[in-house]
Amino acid sequence: MAVTFEQYGRLHYLDPDGADYRVGDRVLYPTDDGAEVACVVWAPEETVVEASLPKCAGRATGADLERDEANRQHRRRIREIAVERITAHGLPMKVMATDYIDSSKDYDKLAVIYFTAPGRVDFRALIGDLARAVGARIDLRQIASRDTARLTGGVGMCGRELCCTLFLDEVEPVSMRLARSQNLTANPLQIQGVCGKLLCCLAFEHPLYVDFLNQAPPIGDLVTTPDGPGRVVGHVVPAGEVAVRTTDGVRRCPLAHVCVSKKNRGVRSATPEEES
Repeated sequence: MAVTFEQYGRLHYLDPDGADYRVGDRVLYPTDDGAEVACVVWAPEETVVEASLPKCAGRATGADLERDEANRQHRRRIREIAVERITAHGLPMKVMATDYIDSSKDYDKLAVIYFTAPGRVDFRALIGDLARAVGARIDLRQIASRDTARLTGGVGMCGRELCCTLFLDEVEPVSMRLARSQNLTANPLQIQGVCGKLLCCLAFEHPLYVDFLNQAPPIGDLVTTPDGPGRVVGHVVPAGEVAVRTTDGVRRCPLAHVCVSKKNRGVRSATPEEES
């Protein structure tokens, strides 16, 4: 089953351990610092996973819910104090998120503050000020633009929640080479995400384009289609189609229905399954 700690937050997967949970149930997610309250957004179902999943620690009790709400209030208070103290110290820092751990095996209370800054920041004086105001140990963590998008969330140009927020565990390096292989514009402003970096989907969609191009006739090849002979003028990879210019204009044909002419590669006959 899948759970989230925040509404519309990132999905975390759990082994229900034989129990029956429904969407909306509040359950306990095991962490290194103890169990935390999470909400079920994907009811348990049978599936095959390669790695073992953490087991659900059971349903959240009334005491668990009270502790969770108290910690949420602490996080809001920590954020307000951090913004106020950073402004007072005149530091070029922007608070992106906060976390509060009320107890663990190493310390009693910990306030984690995630921030962005244009460069390295000397916040030694700030830490002591924050510790006295918050009444907890302070951990300041500077994060990059991709991590900022992951923490704050948002909607991409596709109209869906950000991949890094929902399911993308590891962000792979993305280069302009991937954009060129997918026939996208070379203007970074048109193919960058809300984080200001190149879209992550360019990386995990790249194998689909490689597989399609290994099967499809190159642009310029003469081919035969159900609408007659023509010349390949484009590839429509997401739809698995080839754009062919015939005497009647440009037509989009499924890749399985396009045969390469003898002049270029030899005729590829369609199988009965492809013809159907």
